[in-house]
Amino acid sequence: MRANRMPPQHPPPRWYLIQCKPRQDSRAEENLTRQAFKCYRPTQHIERIQRGRRTTSVESLFPGYLFIQLDQLNDNWHPIRSTRGVNQLVTFGKQPIAVADGLIEQLKQRSHNQLSASAKDSIALEPGDQVRITSGSYKELEAIFLSHDGAERIVILLQLLHREHTLSVPISAIEKT
Repeated sequence: MRANRMPPQHPPPRWYLIQCKPRQDSRAEENLTRQAFKCYRPTQHIERIQRGRRTTSVESLFPGYLFIQLDQLNDNWHPIRSTRGVNQLVTFGKQPIAVADGLIEQLKQRSHNQLSASAKDSIALEPGDQVRITSGSYKELEAIFLSHDGAERIVILLQLLHREHTLSVPISAIEKT
């Protein structure tokens, strides 16, 4: 009598880490995506003042790195090395190391939560609302909300030293009272 043998289980695709060439994270992601690789590059919005103007840019959360999902049996790994913007696949002892299974989902969830929190904060305020500053130099002072100053900042009216001052602060640094 023959025993029924189950075919060997095919391991699911795993996430690996790619080191990119300096300041070429987005280029590497774009070129790998064109080759039908599934990539993930966590990003964050950075606000800077350049030439006296406030600008917001999107930058990598981990500069110089991005994640790529690969199947050990079915994917051809060789084109990765010669892809523009890619320096190398991160290895340990000449073997690529898979990233922990839940890490990518945690990063995606964190990014989603930050986006929905900032959208919620920007809708909740009306001109004239009382707010309290929760961080920075003016922590615990109360002010009046005047207007939005871009996607992530607001303008407030602050009574300080018997004078009124207008300030632009991050939305995350205030709470409605």
